[in-house]
Amino acid sequence: MWDLGAKLWASTPAAEQDDASVSYSPDVCNREEEKGLPIENSSSQPDENSEVDKDIQDGVREVEAVTLVWDTKSLILVFFFIYAIYTVDSMHSTMSSAFTAYVTSDFSLHSLTATTGILSNILGGLSRLPLSKIIDVWGRREGFAVMGVFLTIGLVMMAACNNVETYAAAQVFYWIGYTGIQYIVAVMIADATSLRNRGIVYGIVSTPYLFTTFAAGPAATNYINGPGWRWGFGTFAIVTPVMCLPVLLIFTLNKRKAKKSGTYKARPSSDRTIFQSLKHYAIELDVLGLLLICGGLALFLLPFSLYSYQAKQWRSPMIICMLVFGIIILILFGVYEKFFAPKSFLPIAMLSNRTVLGSSIYGALAFVSFYIWNSFFYSFLIVVNDLSISKAVLIRNIYTLGSCSWALIVGLLIRFSGRYKWLALYFGVPLSVLGVGLMVAFRQPDVNIGFIVMCQIFIALGGGTTVICQQVAVMAAVSHQEVAVALAIQYAFTSIGGAIGSSIAAAIWTGVYPARLQAYLPAESQANFTQIYGSIVVQSSYEMGSPTRDAIARSYGEAQRYMLIAATSFLAVGIFAVMIWHDINVKQKKQTKGHVF
Repeated sequence: MWDLGAKLWASTPAAEQDDASVSYSPDVCNREEEKGLPIENSSSQPDENSEVDKDIQDGVREVEAVTLVWDTKSLILVFFFIYAIYTVDSMHSTMSSAFTAYVTSDFSLHSLTATTGILSNILGGLSRLPLSKIIDVWGRREGFAVMGVFLTIGLVMMAACNNVETYAAAQVFYWIGYTGIQYIVAVMIADATSLRNRGIVYGIVSTPYLFTTFAAGPAATNYINGPGWRWGFGTFAIVTPVMCLPVLLIFTLNKRKAKKSGTYKARPSSDRTIFQSLKHYAIELDVLGLLLICGGLALFLLPFSLYSYQAKQWRSPMIICMLVFGIIILILFGVYEKFFAPKSFLPIAMLSNRTVLGSSIYGALAFVSFYIWNSFFYSFLIVVNDLSISKAVLIRNIYTLGSCSWALIVGLLIRFSGRYKWLALYFGVPLSVLGVGLMVAFRQPDVNIGFIVMCQIFIALGGGTTVICQQVAVMAAVSHQEVAVALAIQYAFTSIGGAIGSSIAAAIWTGVYPARLQAYLPAESQANFTQIYGSIVVQSSYEMGSPTRDAIARSYGEAQRYMLIAATSFLAVGIFAVMIWHDINVKQKKQTKGHVF
């Protein structure tokens, strides 16, 4: 199961066979065009496209039956409401990132900004692997509804929290729900599109960031200066579930339609008792393996951001115990998965596909890099550049703004060229490395903000290219039944990468910033060191040009330099991961069935 070495460079998998092996019937496409149906991938063998494969899992059978019976109106409505979900999600995720610094500052623990994201990143990412099994076995609707509940609970908890610990727990619920919804919606898009058009649709649904980026800053400012950040979270706890209901309704109605037409037939009941069902799904979802890897990673990564709060720092018994037990639990996870797990939640066999592995590794490295340079970027803009909340949010989201607008162009290039590897290898990765590398020199006090904006534009164009390319690559390398698992693997890698990046950022920040701050603060401000270190509000309250504000800015700059060097190094390694991708022609690969775009 774990022998990847011999498999990785094996011959191209069945899902990646020569492009010429797939044939198409112009007549079928022409007939569909006459009916006004947006079908691009009709097979030359109509019988394969008119019935559901009885051997595939129930969740995949269900969605294929739905796409076979729904009409153009249903397809358009699904895309419309998915777009609405992305709009709401982009708004509250952008605003939440602005709220976080003020939440932790309210509890005088601003330097825990990166720490709050570590555990939530781990759980949010790894939960998508069992979630991929849930939506393949039970269905997309069921998984979507459960993730909506998690997201709403997280938002309610954040609105009501009274300490950082509760906020961190809320972040776990929030990120499991948020990333779960994003993941299931991405799978739904894959279910409803042909492979050649998928990049375009992913580009289109990311465009809400083009306007929410401008709206989120003023909205966050109004909440922070008005009713407070609690009402910011509370508002979305109401709006988000309401926006998710129409998609559930459309899939439910079309499932009934598929049942009535005989396209979809439910399998007979298993007749298992409740206890037997709990045991069955605990094994199928590898609950023990999931708990081991989440616990091991959390115990190993959290000390890097918590050590500075201990009197003995790295020699603290708590820190040593967390590191030791984290390593032991990760070793136990490996032993359990290899020798004892009845079903492994990590599909090792799929990782022998070098396109799946390469795209996942690049995603992980890109997220390590992003979370290192982005963790304290917003605080830097507020404190060092003395920007307003609205302007800081806008500049921080240049990456989101540029990458999402450019992603649509990348999708079109993939559609018409049929290839994706060249875009990532020769444009996306090099430009991303250039942008992050230049920030080593430009993200410093007394450097014109225009240079930071330039770097963000470079990173945005590079990131917008690689995100779409790596998603298309991982899906092109597998069959329709394996799409959910392949995307879950990639998202798991990226989330673990994000957790590692947050840990590194927190370790550098807590190791460099307080020491430099204590060294540079003028004598009259030394008594206020703890308050200055713990709160972005206190830091930005000192007048620009004053000795204290200059000392704070200088300390920020020195910490940022180390963080950006680390971020550049991780990202540069990613080019080797892209090199091992297969370059599959997506114009000639059929993957989905039914009435799709």
